[in-house]
Amino acid sequence: MPDIHPDMRILQEAQKVAYDGATEPAAIRAAWTRYTSSLAAPRPAHLAIADRTIPVPGPVPGHAVPVRVYRHARPSGACAIYMHGGGFMKGDLDSSDPIAWGFCEQTGATVVSVDYRLTPEHPYPAALDDCHGVLAWLAANPGELGIDPARIGLVGDSAGGMLAASICLLARERGGPRIAAQASIYGVIGTGMDAGSYVENATGYGLTTASCREAFRLLFRDEANWRDQIARPYLAESYAGLPPAFIHSAELDPVRDDGRIYASRLAIAGVDVTYREARGMLHGFMRARFTGAAARAEYDAICAFLRERL
Repeated sequence: MPDIHPDMRILQEAQKVAYDGATEPAAIRAAWTRYTSSLAAPRPAHLAIADRTIPVPGPVPGHAVPVRVYRHARPSGACAIYMHGGGFMKGDLDSSDPIAWGFCEQTGATVVSVDYRLTPEHPYPAALDDCHGVLAWLAANPGELGIDPARIGLVGDSAGGMLAASICLLARERGGPRIAAQASIYGVIGTGMDAGSYVENATGYGLTTASCREAFRLLFRDEANWRDQIARPYLAESYAGLPPAFIHSAELDPVRDDGRIYASRLAIAGVDVTYREARGMLHGFMRARFTGAAARAEYDAICAFLRERL
């Protein structure tokens, strides 16, 4: 078994304390809240934070998506839409807060963190509709937040990384909105889970292959969605014309090979892509940046990409 990086110990200890074998959504979400809050740090005082809703089209009349907007004291004009992880079933604006404010602090971009609808109450395509709707609204109403519509990027981790990839494909299919860049951190693309990392790292590293399978079972209630290339970017016939990408994986992670596969396919299609793999690190390594220098360096690399591309 490969050595786990020392910076990951804080994640492992926090997981031991927070998780107690919960199986029901409410209990799992409560454990996630305990876990993420134990690893958080105070926001910098120079950031302006505001919660609001954004109206989006869809099958639910009057539906509005809750978001949290982070603005720097010296905003750059760029905008990063952040989509959190959590297996599509957990995560909210509070658990996402330390990740989102860090992007704003380091890049100067206005960060819009999306509180998309979760499974099992809201299976596919609810989360995708919410996140794509926020992108479309921001592109059509840039003056509301003082952003440049040509400098909107997508950032997602885990489930959020899959949402980012899906939105890039959807925007290409529909001819917009323009996406300046995409960053996927330990993201998934909907493989059949037969790649090596799902076997090598199936257990023992926090996230398990079994939990990944369960997440997709709850997400794709309709078998037809499992076969759709927007729902599962892994199935896309072409990746040509997608935005410049930063694909960031953890070495000791069941979903590691999703990142490797996605990055290689983007490169073959001629997309400007950077692939980075955090050696000895686990799914969720961004949350260790407050206590570990190596984890901080991994997080800083994401921010450097966003500063360069947005």
